Amino acid sequence: MKEIIFILEEDIEGGYTARALEFPIFTQGETLEEVKRNIKDALKCHFDEEDKIPKVIRLHTVKEEVFSYA
Repeated sequence: MKEIIFILEEDIEGGYTARALEFPIFTQGETLEEVKRNIKDALKCHFDEEDKIPKVIRLHTVKEEVFSYA
């Protein structure tokens, strides 16, 4: 596996949450840099061997916006 995709969302309480699309990997961080470090740590924990960790990490940022029809 060459890459892994994470959905990155701003948390309503502050910071960010990230979840992998194809694996049960979840993490969070107060800043974007912190969540990136935490993603790397989570990958080390999830994959048993270093050579199985995907080399490319894609972050798909989701921003939710709510507005009224009326």
